[in-house]
Amino acid sequence: MLPLEIVQPFKRERRRRRSEHVARAERLLESVGLGGFGRKYPWELSGGMQQRANLCRALVHEPRLLMLDEPFAALDAFTARSSGRDAGPVDAATLQRRARHHDLREAVYLADTVYVMSKRPGRIIHERRVSLPRPRTLAGSFEPEFIGIVHELRDKISEARA
Repeated sequence: MLPLEIVQPFKRERRRRRSEHVARAERLLESVGLGGFGRKYPWELSGGMQQRANLCRALVHEPRLLMLDEPFAALDAFTARSSGRDAGPVDAATLQRRARHHDLREAVYLADTVYVMSKRPGRIIHERRVSLPRPRTLAGSFEPEFIGIVHELRDKISEARA
């Protein structure tokens, strides 16, 4: 609930729309497998649960742009794929720099747009729109179009490192 309490216009509306805000937060928690944990303190959650709660915190006020850098680093692959799928479509371009760990499949799975950045100084050197239909599925990540995007991005990263 914290973003809804400090980010405008939600902050201004928090008393009048409290039940709506609580319902939104509970839906997000449910979508990442944390239904019923909304009243828990962070230290009462596992590391993976904390990571999923952080994702909900980022999404609860429906931002137009999300800049994510390894949002699921603390999660196992199955949980990460499920969390990305269940969180719903991201309305704005999603920025993910995955060169360090080469987890391009995750970037393509989650993003509307993937940017490849150069080494220092970091500049955007390639922009790739991901127009794959939503909701994306784990099975879809084995389709030729998906794999082609991953290979294209990997090639751009290799060029940037050369």
